Amino acid sequence: MNITKTYNASEKRYDTMQYRRCGRSGIKLPLLSLGLWHNFGYQDNFENGRAILRSAFDHGITHFDLANNYGPPYGSAEKNFGRIFKEDFKPYRDELIISSKAGWDMWPGPYGNFGSRKYLIASIDQSLERMGLDYVDVFYHHRPDPETPLEETMGALDQIVRSGKALYVGISQYKAEETARAAELLKGMGTPFLIHQPRYNMMDRWVEENKLLDTLEKVGVGSIVFSPLEQGILTGKYLNGIPKDSRAATEGSYLSEDQITPKVVEQVKNLNEIAENRNQSLAQMAIAWLLKDQRVTSVLVGVSKVDQLKNNVEALNNLDFSDSELQQIEEILK
Repeated sequence: MNITKTYNASEKRYDTMQYRRCGRSGIKLPLLSLGLWHNFGYQDNFENGRAILRSAFDHGITHFDLANNYGPPYGSAEKNFGRIFKEDFKPYRDELIISSKAGWDMWPGPYGNFGSRKYLIASIDQSLERMGLDYVDVFYHHRPDPETPLEETMGALDQIVRSGKALYVGISQYKAEETARAAELLKGMGTPFLIHQPRYNMMDRWVEENKLLDTLEKVGVGSIVFSPLEQGILTGKYLNGIPKDSRAATEGSYLSEDQITPKVVEQVKNLNEIAENRNQSLAQMAIAWLLKDQRVTSVLVGVSKVDQLKNNVEALNNLDFSDSELQQIEEILK
């Protein structure tokens, strides 16, 4: 069946985006990458998701990040992405870095969760089928598994690369010691370990406390951080109460109303003043703050509107911080 081409990417897509080398690999990633965790499932507006993906690529965002259980329901983000890829992005496949993951619950029973060889290899096959792809550029183990031997999990990632289903592998949320061990195992197998995806933002500093970035630098692996805006707290959204359509007001959300404490609101107000003095929105400053560290290869953003995406891209216009600004930020958050 012939498909009418409905999208022509901007010829200026590489003019302004900045790219950073991922560890000691041959891959460069855009400073901003697009995550499809929210807003791309069956419960979301399909055309809005398509518009976000198009705008992202038009702004030089070449990396789209998925997982087997993104939705809701599980698998639906990959299915929707597969449809959009087929209709819009197939001619641009070699310009894209597409990633997926497995490690959280996906199907019932003992083989649809965590890090066994059976689960990971079944998951990559399912993800490729949903997206209509021959391979992904990066396949991650989505979280550490306390029960499955690390040798089995890393061996599965190695097999996935050797079978041609992924070009590189990554891990997410592994602590520094686990990451060093995973890197040792993968190096021994000759597996291209490209990237680590940790949760990291101004308010969530476990990456610093754990010295994860030091470990990544030592083993030559890049990082792509998620939740840069602390589920929306690091925006101006909650400066004057909790909007009815916000994530904190949504039942079942990862952010609850009781997290928006008076102390948090005061911190956000003070941070917002610094951002205004930098001629940035608070969201832009939060993204820039992460990228001040060269060991952060890319920041993974999730947006529900094209305008939010464009606002995030504008963060790249001012990535420099004075010593005074950094000191003020630490004083506010300590």
